[in-house]
Amino acid sequence: MRRPRGEPGSRAPRPTEGATCAGPGESWSPSPNSMLRVLLSAQASAARLSGLLLLPPVQTCCLGPSKWGDRPSRGGPHTGPVQGLQRLLEQARSPGELLRWLGQNPTKVRTHHYPVALRRLGQLLGSRPQPPPVEQATLQDLSQLIIRNCPSFDIHTIHVCLHLAALLGFPSDGPLVCALERERRFRLPPKPPPPLQPVLREARPEELTPHVMVLLAQHLARHRLREPQLLEAIAHFLVVQEAQLSSKVVQKLVLPFGRLNYLPLEQQFMPCLERILAREAGVAPLATVNILMSLCQLRCLPFRALHFVFSPGFISHISGTPHALIVRRYLSLLDTAVELELPGYRGPRLPRRQQVPIFPQPLITDRARCKYSHKDIVAEGLRQLLGEEKYRQDLTVPPGYCTDFLLCVSSSGAVLPVRTQDPFLPYPPRSRSRGQAASQPTTRDPAQRVVLMLRERWHFCRDGRVLLGSRALRERHLGLMGYQLLPLPFEELESQRGLPQLKSYLRQKLQALGLRWGPEGG
Repeated sequence: MRRPRGEPGSRAPRPTEGATCAGPGESWSPSPNSMLRVLLSAQASAARLSGLLLLPPVQTCCLGPSKWGDRPSRGGPHTGPVQGLQRLLEQARSPGELLRWLGQNPTKVRTHHYPVALRRLGQLLGSRPQPPPVEQATLQDLSQLIIRNCPSFDIHTIHVCLHLAALLGFPSDGPLVCALERERRFRLPPKPPPPLQPVLREARPEELTPHVMVLLAQHLARHRLREPQLLEAIAHFLVVQEAQLSSKVVQKLVLPFGRLNYLPLEQQFMPCLERILAREAGVAPLATVNILMSLCQLRCLPFRALHFVFSPGFISHISGTPHALIVRRYLSLLDTAVELELPGYRGPRLPRRQQVPIFPQPLITDRARCKYSHKDIVAEGLRQLLGEEKYRQDLTVPPGYCTDFLLCVSSSGAVLPVRTQDPFLPYPPRSRSRGQAASQPTTRDPAQRVVLMLRERWHFCRDGRVLLGSRALRERHLGLMGYQLLPLPFEELESQRGLPQLKSYLRQKLQALGLRWGPEGG
């Protein structure tokens, strides 16, 4: 049968190397013994007393170098008695025996003995009935004694006394706890200097460097963080530092505005960019087109810059460069924006032979996150609901926008087999007149084209409410070309539990548009 810890005959723990013990000659005043006596007679519940069991393990005595600098010689006068007293405290069978060992050996008591005694006392009192009451004057006297002697306590003993004061009910704002807290803070290592505040809170934007602002802009764009205060700071920096910024730096500063679909409130933002484009357009063609792409997403294309990039000289200049294909793709998108959104533009346009598909395949972000997309389950829902012959998936329509799902619908609302219809609407729209409002569809075709647009979580800025600039641009242009859009938001898709619920959801969406179809296919 195992003996309980602390009974006679149980083996005491061996000293731990590296732990710190009291130095030679240091001894305690009688006040800690008084504290133990008060604990025995305090009006404390068993739950409070048993809280001593939560104290951290106590470091045992060692014979290593102490904070007073002297290393006792092996077998010195303090070695045996000090170590023996610790064993006696750990093996004490009653509170009275604990007090007797401490009271009868004042010259052998060291600082670390008191946490050992307190921990053993907590173990002994955990299951005892409530002790008799103690006079309030005794608590006050004890409090004054501890306050006078606590400057000589080590940090571990201070922690134990703080814990004990809480168990005994001393007020947290009383003199005892305040004195112990003051000594505890005095013994803590010096705090490191507080970290510098974010740079935008210490300095005005015009006092920052272009490199810092470019890093900030790239961070916002990469993580889809639509933070108005930071974006306004970038816009103000661009305006203030206009003369010192090249178009290669400006393209990086402007990137988050288009990507995050945020037009700044800074009134000089657009005039500043127009001046930079006029100054730098011939120096860095790719940077110029990148700036215009961001402004295209914001629907703020300056006519003067469009005149320049659509000029035969600019097009001829970029034809022999390594980035000719990407520039032609961006110019094709700009030409589409001019066609659909700028009816008042009368300048040069991109020649038809120079035009290329804008986005000939799904965007990189969609391909990278395809395993998280709802596209496969929506496709299966449409297959079971309509049949495979009545929709097309990932179809790219002129001038190069990829659609998620496309349906052909008759004038009466019947969903038609796609193979019997031309799924594409003509581009440029045939019925467009120069004075027509850019916000109205421009095609009158007896067969309607309905595009189901997945709005995945990553199609939005981080707040989940504003579409990214490229997504908003695609939906805007498809709508202006005459396609009827049916958005499928990620919140609604994520709330569907299983294919049956998703089919019911799709049925309600299609029926709300007035669509009808035959028996479910497949």
